[in-house]
Amino acid sequence: MIHVKIPATSANVGSGFDSVGFALKLYNEIWVEEAPAGVLEIESLGGDKNVPKDENNLIYSTIADFFRNERKELPGLRIKQKDNIPFTRGLGSSAACIAGGLLIANELAGTNYTKKELAVMAARKEGHPDNTNPAIFGGVVSGAMTEGGMVYVKMSMPQNLIYAVMVPDYYVSTQKARAVLPKDVPLRDAVFNCQRAALLTASIATGRFDNLRVAVDDRLHQPYRKELIPGLYSIFDESYHKGALATFLSGAGPTIISLLEKKDMESFDKGMKLFFEHAYGNWKIDYIAPDNEGAQVL
Repeated sequence: MIHVKIPATSANVGSGFDSVGFALKLYNEIWVEEAPAGVLEIESLGGDKNVPKDENNLIYSTIADFFRNERKELPGLRIKQKDNIPFTRGLGSSAACIAGGLLIANELAGTNYTKKELAVMAARKEGHPDNTNPAIFGGVVSGAMTEGGMVYVKMSMPQNLIYAVMVPDYYVSTQKARAVLPKDVPLRDAVFNCQRAALLTASIATGRFDNLRVAVDDRLHQPYRKELIPGLYSIFDESYHKGALATFLSGAGPTIISLLEKKDMESFDKGMKLFFEHAYGNWKIDYIAPDNEGAQVL
């Protein structure tokens, strides 16, 4: 039996739209064993009724595509999955399925692809590398698609920092969040994001976390998605009043994440819970450490 563990991820990080993402110590786990030809059994260990139990399951379809591309015969499969990453909350649940499926397929097929090679496959399947890269490598990863594949740089996050993951009691589909984005943006907005994306990666690489409030500001996706998440910018502002180093929409949302020092966690938690209670209703806050290891075959 093959057992893999894949971290949750947050993409975009404000200005790094479709290019930058980081990994969190919140994991999906998958167990797979071979079965007789034609057998497909899928079990959700959490009992989630939304998990497809047929060929539409993203883990299975990723494995099947891998075998097809390698021109290898796909065996029957028994799959068990434990999904701790919530669906449609902007925390990389789809990327975890793709990354996990590729790691499993690589083991089943005996192809011995490297993590870098698997990451290229994952980015092509997802369409962009911002979630799949940190799911595979961990840390904070900046990546870019090329004609020949994908290039990336991984950076590790210090363990004295923590992510405040703020999740509302509603979801926003990625399809809907993509649909509100314009096809063209003003040149000044593109320049604005280029400046901040460069500052974002340079600041993380050099430990200049004092720059991050400016670096995560964005004009390419968050302004257009604010109508889908009531109070988005008010939540941003309040988080900075409560000590956040950086606050941004996680992926397509609706989850909002603040990066802060662990020493500020207690006061941040007290202040933000009071703010949500009085202003925006039922939001849950979890505190999750950075993951710098990425997906693992256990």
